[in-house]
Amino acid sequence: MLKQLLSLFLLSALIISCQDQPSPKNAEKPVPTAESKPSKLQDFKSNLATELNPYVLSILQDKNKHYWFGTNEGVYRYDGQSLIRFTTQDGLFQNQVQHIQEDEKGHLWFETGGYGVNRFDGQTITTFKTKDEVPRKNSPDKHWPIAPGDLWFYAGGGVFQYSRDTFRYCPLASKPPYQFSTYGVYSTLKDRSGKLWLGTQSMGVCCYDGQDFRWFTELGLKGPAVLDLFEDSKGHLWFGTNGNGVFRYDGKTLRNFTAEQGLTNPDFIKNGKQGPGTLARVWSINEDHAGNIWLGTGDAGVWRYDGTKLHNYTSQDGLPDKGIEVIYRDQLGELWFGTNGAGVYRFQDEAFTKFTVQ
Repeated sequence: MLKQLLSLFLLSALIISCQDQPSPKNAEKPVPTAESKPSKLQDFKSNLATELNPYVLSILQDKNKHYWFGTNEGVYRYDGQSLIRFTTQDGLFQNQVQHIQEDEKGHLWFETGGYGVNRFDGQTITTFKTKDEVPRKNSPDKHWPIAPGDLWFYAGGGVFQYSRDTFRYCPLASKPPYQFSTYGVYSTLKDRSGKLWLGTQSMGVCCYDGQDFRWFTELGLKGPAVLDLFEDSKGHLWFGTNGNGVFRYDGKTLRNFTAEQGLTNPDFIKNGKQGPGTLARVWSINEDHAGNIWLGTGDAGVWRYDGTKLHNYTSQDGLPDKGIEVIYRDQLGELWFGTNGAGVYRFQDEAFTKFTVQ
């Protein structure tokens, strides 16, 4: 899942010592923002591709049923017949596309390396950027206005928010938006009740309900990077970390699911040793139509949890021996698995098959 920078993900397992966390409730006023000059796309035909870059970090099926694949070398659109690739030459901030969202107008948003944010309206790619400043200390309290339809993006010391044509930086600490920090956000989720959840580099998970901030740090959640956040059909929240496993929160109690299953790998935190057969490095999470929870790992394939038992899928089931960056469920309920170096796979008839352009 290189949800942010690929290099950061490889380093994020190490617990990073840091200062006492300031209250995000006392976050400074966001720096004034500016939208960059849009870059007009050239003839789409010149962007035709025959295959995906093998490092697939994000997947989305848009309202027109086109598939989008964010990779280390740009973003690809597949309409069922042709594959088109967009890169920095077409206006992307960087070629590493870590996350893709679609807004209410059908515009596509790409989060790239370097905490870049791009919007694609079908014709033009526009870059949104704030001034690279550190928020001043001891400024008046400012709550973040959560609004219906708003979008949230990773930033170096917090998150970016796009709402009502305004792009702003919402810091968790006195850190600049484009510089790596322990408060850097790697994953975002707005749950069904409207609460915002943020997974950070090493400070755990922050929940913001529009008024108050609550930090979840216990049971080993603080330390390794939180690479994915997911809300299942029962309303339970799952937090995937790069080293201390996956956590589940039912609204009352936080549990370390990996520890309860006896699938930890302490050696990864200590010395970076890989852990086949473990559930310590959870990079991606999703749920299938039957309610099974799927957990993609960095070094132990994919795990499926049916509410009672866990089943581990590995290379023996057709999966490559690569990290699972993203698990995506499309509009028909089919699961897609983006890998760290082997392209995209789908799960069909209890086996994994590689996706290729026809």
